[in-house]
Amino acid sequence: MPGTALRGFGRAYMANGGRTPAWQRKEGKSESGGLNKAGRASYKRQTGGTLKAPTKSKTSGRRKSFCARMGGMKKRLTSAKTARDPNSRINKALRKWDC
Repeated sequence: MPGTALRGFGRAYMANGGRTPAWQRKEGKSESGGLNKAGRASYKRQTGGTLKAPTKSKTSGRRKSFCARMGGMKKRLTSAKTARDPNSRINKALRKWDC
């Protein structure tokens, strides 16, 4: 059936001239971890969801929740090599959120 392979994000890929959205490419990712402003804007255009920038406030419930979730992911869902690599995306994100 023609067009069945274009489900979900495939349609956005074709609408964007055959390029994936910025939040999935290097242009939308921050060097220090997470998404940059362009990546968050691209994500919002594609999905309609909003992503906020990381917070370093020690009293922020959002920060505490993120650190608890990502710390658990790092422990259980990554390889030992990735967990030790300071340049892995998960370690960069944890540093950015001051976890």
